[in-house]
Amino acid sequence: MTEKRLNKFIEVISKRQKHLTLVLENLHDAHNVSAILRTAESVGIDKVYLIYDGAEKFPRISKVSSASAKKWVEIVRHTSVKECFKDLKKQKYKIFSTHMADDSKNTSLYELDLCKKVALVFGNEHRGVSEEAKKLSDSNFLIPMVGLVQSLNVSVSVAVCIYEAMRQRLEAGMYEKSVYTKAELKKKLSEYLSR
Repeated sequence: MTEKRLNKFIEVISKRQKHLTLVLENLHDAHNVSAILRTAESVGIDKVYLIYDGAEKFPRISKVSSASAKKWVEIVRHTSVKECFKDLKKQKYKIFSTHMADDSKNTSLYELDLCKKVALVFGNEHRGVSEEAKKLSDSNFLIPMVGLVQSLNVSVSVAVCIYEAMRQRLEAGMYEKSVYTKAELKKKLSEYLSR
């Protein structure tokens, strides 16, 4: 291990966003999951939750299509929305799902405070998030769009949302000072060095 590589690990780990995560529910396309992991890693998300309740199977994530992002992003697997959301609520996350809802309860992505402890939920490419996920989420948000199309590819939607989170967090100085403890950072560095 060169000193340059070690310093890169230390720099990257210090910018990881402990309190920003994603929940992917029943995504069927492994390429979408891989693209999402790659984008998540690029903004410092180090944990992503996957829910597969039997409607879809846990995807085989290719090292090639994820650009080895799966090596640096912890994947937490759940077999039910209830189990996953209970885990997140126990950790005091606010859970925001995104789905096309025709009611006044929709919040714009740009109105969300993404500097808090936040889990963003994205659903299946065809069905979107489940009714259970909608019901158990703290609220729903939409990505503002002014064109004729009504939705984006799920990996694009995730990218738009987490780069907005990154923008907010950069403005708040959250990439300058880690919220991980020294012990957690040391453990994380040890894990990175062993991969």
